[in-house]
Amino acid sequence: MIEAVGLTKRYGDKTAVYNLSFQVRPGAVTGFLGPNGSGKSTTMRMILGLDNPSAGQVTIGGYPYRKLPNAPRQVGALLDAKAVHGGRTARTHLLSLAQLSGIPARRVDEVLGVVGLQDVARKRSKGFSLGMGQRLGIAAALLGDPQVLLFDEPVNGLDPEGILWVRNLMKSLAAEGRTVFVSSHLMSEMALTADHLIVIGRGQLLADMGVQDFIAANSAGFARVRTPDTEPPLREKLATALAEAGGHVMPEQDGALRVTGLPLPRISDIAHETDVRLWELSPHQASLEEAYMRMTQGAVDYRSTIDPKAGLQQPLPPGAQPQMPVPGQGQPGWYAPPPPQQGGQPFAMPQGQPAPPQGPYGAPAAPVAAPAAPASAPNPYTQPAPAAAPAPAVDTTKPEDAR
Repeated sequence: MIEAVGLTKRYGDKTAVYNLSFQVRPGAVTGFLGPNGSGKSTTMRMILGLDNPSAGQVTIGGYPYRKLPNAPRQVGALLDAKAVHGGRTARTHLLSLAQLSGIPARRVDEVLGVVGLQDVARKRSKGFSLGMGQRLGIAAALLGDPQVLLFDEPVNGLDPEGILWVRNLMKSLAAEGRTVFVSSHLMSEMALTADHLIVIGRGQLLADMGVQDFIAANSAGFARVRTPDTEPPLREKLATALAEAGGHVMPEQDGALRVTGLPLPRISDIAHETDVRLWELSPHQASLEEAYMRMTQGAVDYRSTIDPKAGLQQPLPPGAQPQMPVPGQGQPGWYAPPPPQQGGQPFAMPQGQPAPPQGPYGAPAAPVAAPAAPASAPNPYTQPAPAAAPAPAVDTTKPEDAR
């Protein structure tokens, strides 16, 4: 188990971590979340004895890292995947770490197989991609078969197969009773991997709870209700009835209603009582990303702004309309809306155009050559054909004429 008590770290007049206390228990994957500059990496460095705390202490199994006997056999960590000598091969790098910790050489080949690098074991690491470097770093963390593991952004640069592999690896390690502490900015991946969350902001503890408890405490679920698009009065009628019943109703951009304060069975009963036919009635729970953004929005040090593109904007062509701003864009918590749908159905054909003919098994029939466009209606999107290069001159001089 990892335990931090009153952990504080100052760099001059800058306080990176302040009075941080938490426990990372075995048998679960604990996610470590926080905005950039919140002190996550500093905290991990203090856990591993790489930085000395200004106040407080952090222990692993009751001992500071530096006092653990043969610490690499008890604690494995991936903090920086680039911390490898580029001239060494993957196997030589791991072998040097194994020899320093009294780990048998056969273990090197085992972890290379675990992370999928056995085919490039004798290649220099300077030629590795970011994802391959991450795999090598994970192999180094697993080398001593430790009971405590720390990973800082372990899925950076990995492809989807690699991300799934890391997720399953973390879960399997925790299922064996090990302590797994993972820092990441990928909320979607943390939602699938972590059992418990520790969230910090500006060096201070913001939350220490389970994933589902964190989402429930920092978000509100809602019901999405849709009435027939062809009958707008029914939507207004239902919205009025729901508001009178104590619900809070907000219109969505696609014409649906977002309802809070009423359970789904009650919404269904109200729709039946008001004789309103429903096309959709579905529950929606906020994601971990939304809950995280809501909690940490006041602890973000580095905020992006809209690019003004001063002096770079091209003049609009004659007759073109300027793009209208999207309401709410640029505000905290704003997410781009989904692309517009025609007729309320995704992938609907544009109005006024016939559907493509079907083949004998429901597949689209073979395409038919389109008639040639009249000369008076050129295609405005056609790219001009490149000018043909002049043919090179051919030397017709015969060999005997050149003498």
